[in-house]
Amino acid sequence: MRKVWSILLVLSMLAALCVLGVQAENWDDEEEDISLEDVMNPPTAAPAPGSTPGPTPEPSPTPEPILQADGSVVITLTAVGDVTIGRNVQHSGTSIFEKELKKQGGDINFIFRNVKNIFAEDDLTIANFEGVLADDYSIPSNKKKNDFLFLGPPSYAEALSNNSVEAVTMENNHIGDFGEDGIASTIAAMEEVGVVWSNRDHMGVYEAQGLKIGMLAYQIVPPLRSDEMQASELQQKVAADIAAAKETCDLVTVSFHWGKELDYTPRNESPYSQVTLGRAAIDAGADLVLGHHSHRINPIECYKGRYIVYSLANCSFAGNNKPSDMCTFIFQCRFRVKDGEIIDNPFRIIPARISSRRDYNDFAITPFTESANINTVINTLTNKTNTKNLEYAVTAYPLEWE
Repeated sequence: MRKVWSILLVLSMLAALCVLGVQAENWDDEEEDISLEDVMNPPTAAPAPGSTPGPTPEPSPTPEPILQADGSVVITLTAVGDVTIGRNVQHSGTSIFEKELKKQGGDINFIFRNVKNIFAEDDLTIANFEGVLADDYSIPSNKKKNDFLFLGPPSYAEALSNNSVEAVTMENNHIGDFGEDGIASTIAAMEEVGVVWSNRDHMGVYEAQGLKIGMLAYQIVPPLRSDEMQASELQQKVAADIAAAKETCDLVTVSFHWGKELDYTPRNESPYSQVTLGRAAIDAGADLVLGHHSHRINPIECYKGRYIVYSLANCSFAGNNKPSDMCTFIFQCRFRVKDGEIIDNPFRIIPARISSRRDYNDFAITPFTESANINTVINTLTNKTNTKNLEYAVTAYPLEWE
């Protein structure tokens, strides 16, 4: 009965307006559609010019840290390798990535559809973003002969934020493919969607469980460009940057884009110096070292109780639709922190393929489920040839948490 009276009341109001001929100045000739919802729930009027605005809504409170039984907090960090999406502008026509994107209904989120839940369940996911996001571009003279120049529209950054990739490193040999304008556009795209970024001049900072995580990023990819530092110079900068980061951050990660493409083990001869740089970063106070560039998985070292992940290989790679090796892994580490000290940091890996298909690369990273495929990844990581020069190579790769 109340609903009937409400409807009659509304109709009476509308009729009264018509009878009174209520009009506003400068209305358009077209009649405005008005629904019962509009009348029953009118929009809040904007404050008049010169009036005092109402109180600003309070920002959403930062979630309280989840304390463990012993008073510690646990940070689960996930790391993946190269995310290289978009087209190669050196090739004409529709790119392999654009063709696959069309198959997926234009939904850029397809690249993470099979790992989204993994990323969502941690505190921080970090990837190496290797490419440029920009609407317009020009190719610097020193890049015009390159075989690969990767470019996507700024909207592609949504694939990261929509799928719980909270941070990216942007210090690699493709971020400068389109000069400083391309770098600036990519940074803007990340900031627009709330993704934290880092490069050699900018530390990314992300807060979780009441702790600040500082993320540093560097590259040393031979042959070195004129603006790149030699290993000895880089080592000094890394140490200084880590010391500065430790002043304000509870955890510090260091990412290196290093080594030689297609290598399954790190190199330490000049100018690569991967082992030297990785251990020096730990000596300087880094809590985790992450590596990429080789497009192949490399072993992990445990040095002074901290992990050096020499190569995470590819994550989503648009450079080839039939790579000779599509194996990769997702690295996860759980830092248990109490009174400002890390008291435990177990890790696990999730072996995966950079494609959901076996016959070609569809750019959608997918965890392995078959034991044979999982064992292939573990056997590669523990292979004596790949670990022979790594004194602190881990011997076991847990798939579940201890």
